Amino acid sequence: MKLDGVNHIGIIGNGMIGDSLSVLTTGHGYRTTCLARNPDKIPEYKKKYDGYFRQMIDHGLMPENQLAICEKYLSYTLDISDLKDCEVIFECVFEDIDLKHGIYADIENNCPDVKVICSVSSSFVPDVLGEKATKYKDRIIVTHPFNPAHMVPFFELCGGTQTDPDVLQFAKQMLESLDRKPVILKKPAPGFIGNRLQFALWREALNLVESGICDPRDVDTCLNYSFCPRYTSIGIYEHFDNGGLNLNITTCDTVFPTLSNIDKAPAAITDRIARGDLGAKTGVGFYDWRGVDMDAYQERVNAPYWRFINWDMPKE
Repeated sequence: MKLDGVNHIGIIGNGMIGDSLSVLTTGHGYRTTCLARNPDKIPEYKKKYDGYFRQMIDHGLMPENQLAICEKYLSYTLDISDLKDCEVIFECVFEDIDLKHGIYADIENNCPDVKVICSVSSSFVPDVLGEKATKYKDRIIVTHPFNPAHMVPFFELCGGTQTDPDVLQFAKQMLESLDRKPVILKKPAPGFIGNRLQFALWREALNLVESGICDPRDVDTCLNYSFCPRYTSIGIYEHFDNGGLNLNITTCDTVFPTLSNIDKAPAAITDRIARGDLGAKTGVGFYDWRGVDMDAYQERVNAPYWRFINWDMPKE
């Protein structure tokens, strides 16, 4: 259900996240304006937008005419003054702090009704993002999604020392109206929640292979067929609480001392980079990607998330 008081959403930065967010917002009936910096790229953005909806149609998640309905809520502009009545603005530009500061200044000068500026930054904390702001220092927050944002429901919200708590709550309610599952961090931390957990697992996965315990495929087989599927329906705290902390403490004391505690990328990564083996984009990484059906791979990537697209889409 649309949130009262939000009639117009702005998106600045039409890269990977921005395109996906426009699908999410228009798919929920919010009038959305995307600010583009390069007019020549607008057809490319629209093609990506259409492609996301086409995938949903192909999976039977919406009728054929839904794209035409949703795209009525979308417009592109080169002029920030067209965002002047936006209550919510997503900032999705490159991780360049000077660029971001310039955008926030433009918003302050042109958008008198904005209630929250949502940066999708994965590296800058709100105090850094808002350090040069004047008028809107209290409403610049991080709303970090996972890609693609219209499919992966989780968002991590984080405020700074000068953030108005009501702004965070408003942003949370707005994201909930988009069928997202947002959480508010009590304080900033590099990597927030998701990437800290993901890279803690990645560090130990690298350690297992470098230590000669197993191969990369063995690690992935373990993840696919042991505990990862469980965590799509229950949480890790639920799991270990249910198992009993008296059992858990024994495993902690036995395993924790043997886990990797490296504080930088290991040779398993740096040596491959030095050879030019960067992963799928160069054909070789830990796996040989040459000849892999990438469309089939993308289907596997998306498979767990289709069930979350059960939106109340606009009818006209």
